[in-house]
Amino acid sequence: MRVRMLRKLFISVAALAGIAALAPAARPSERVTLRNGFEMECHHHAQIERRVRLYLSAGEDSYAEFAAGDIVGVESVPDPPAPPAIESAILPVANPDAKLSPADLHEMLAMAGHEHNLDVDLLASLVKAESGGNARAVSRTGARGLMQLMPGTASQLGVADSFEPKENVRGGSVYLDSLLIRYHDNMALALAAYNAGPAAVDKYHGIPPYHETRTYVARVIHEFNRRVRAREGEARRDVASAATPLDKASR
Repeated sequence: MRVRMLRKLFISVAALAGIAALAPAARPSERVTLRNGFEMECHHHAQIERRVRLYLSAGEDSYAEFAAGDIVGVESVPDPPAPPAIESAILPVANPDAKLSPADLHEMLAMAGHEHNLDVDLLASLVKAESGGNARAVSRTGARGLMQLMPGTASQLGVADSFEPKENVRGGSVYLDSLLIRYHDNMALALAAYNAGPAAVDKYHGIPPYHETRTYVARVIHEFNRRVRAREGEARRDVASAATPLDKASR
């Protein structure tokens, strides 16, 4: 099975802090229209040879980079409206055994990823941001379980018990897969829709100007990139380790 290729947005720690703070200096001032019809907000942009960098803050250490041909238009945007109150803090739970072991959780996510064509590192990053691996987690808005499904969403996905880990992961994976399909494998938009709802993403033609949503998207992408880099580094070390005996024998 070939896991879908997702655009990786490598965002520095400084960039994450800037997005989370949403300080006036880092407030998006440009809306960039992409060739695929989607839009992305940035602080400013610059063309570097045949690439265009969309800077996420006033500085130049955090950006998303695209081929020049992928950019079809740039326009200034007004100040965003005040974000609605979105509370997603996880309430404490009484069950001390609610958190699965890392091995059990990884196996569950790997199975869901295989079934729904999703990168297991993306699923793991989302679960970490949503519940920290706590199968009994409940947010102040009522979202439940590992992937924090709202009751209405869970019902639509056929999830009878959001606190049952396998059911929750199955439903959350189906939902995330549908969002990636809807937004043409644009990870940032799919994550924004998972957090704030597709209606908000469609309304703003991109990531909604909500503090909570932008922080969430940056956090998940940062964790996803970290996991991918770690996995690639481990693979390189395994290759080097396997090649060492052959190198010695050839001497």
